[in-house]
Amino acid sequence: MDWTNFITADKDVLAGKPRIKGTRLSVELIVGRLADGWSEAEVLENYPSLTKKSLQAAHAYTYELMNTNAVYTAPHSKPI
Repeated sequence: MDWTNFITADKDVLAGKPRIKGTRLSVELIVGRLADGWSEAEVLENYPSLTKKSLQAAHAYTYELMNTNAVYTAPHSKPI
């Protein structure tokens, strides 16, 4: 999946956050909803400007970021 067909960033829109082209929906928002337990069907239902392909692009974009050295591991929590 070539996510560049679906995701863009513009410093004048959403402070430059990566977003789905033609929308003001950031990849961060989409991934956040999924992380909160929303199903893809719920995301698509609540954001009708999204498509299955744009959701797939958000996943592909996130996957590519995870494969770069730009991602840092979370600190380990301290034992209670």
